[in-house]
Amino acid sequence: MQSPSEAAPRSGADREKQVQQIFSEIAPRYDLLNHVLSLNIDRSWRRRAVDLLEWSVAPAGTFLDACAGTYDLSLELAKRPGFRGRVMASDFAHPMLVQGAPKIGETSISSICGDSLRLPFGDDVFDGATVGFGVRNLSELQTGLAELRRVLKPGRRLVVLEFTVPPNPIVRAGYLFYFHHILPVVGRIVSGHPWAYTYLPKSVKEFPGPRDLGTLFELVGFHDVGWKLLSGGIAAIHWGRA
Repeated sequence: MQSPSEAAPRSGADREKQVQQIFSEIAPRYDLLNHVLSLNIDRSWRRRAVDLLEWSVAPAGTFLDACAGTYDLSLELAKRPGFRGRVMASDFAHPMLVQGAPKIGETSISSICGDSLRLPFGDDVFDGATVGFGVRNLSELQTGLAELRRVLKPGRRLVVLEFTVPPNPIVRAGYLFYFHHILPVVGRIVSGHPWAYTYLPKSVKEFPGPRDLGTLFELVGFHDVGWKLLSGGIAAIHWGRA
């Protein structure tokens, strides 16, 4: 069994295997922990992310939800009034897709077990793309963003919802205390996983801030790039146009 001290974010192929292992193992309790540990705020964050997707430009289009997990962001789009298109949900941790499958019902969501560093789609095929709390876990962030840019039709938006570190020092202190002292304990008890919820705070701490992530968006070819902090800066929505 791996100890929490051994759970620091790795790099390259080792990180890819680590992330796949974590999310495969915590899949049965993933939804519960998401909502409990975020005090249910994550639901409103997803609504705001889909608001920024500009899906109504192509209401019958095909949209990608990468790193889809148990389909929460996919469902937020698929259930929008007036949406007549399809959502392709992709994740490389197959147990996450299996765990979330009962939630899909009769919605227009299809799933595929696919790696966001090597998306199994052609160029310029999607009318929009979303990622909810997934880009932070990519072993090669720039490669993943470039892949998302590749599969989008010209002019269509990528919207990324991700945790970040609050800029306000008071909010940041409380946030980091929660992330490093409360979340790992609760996560370990509820999930039964010995180190997953120690890895997650560390991954947030090492992830680029909104400005640096915006620079990476531009570096791989996105334009009209922007971001918006949520809930005092504990999360952020990022967007860019292909």
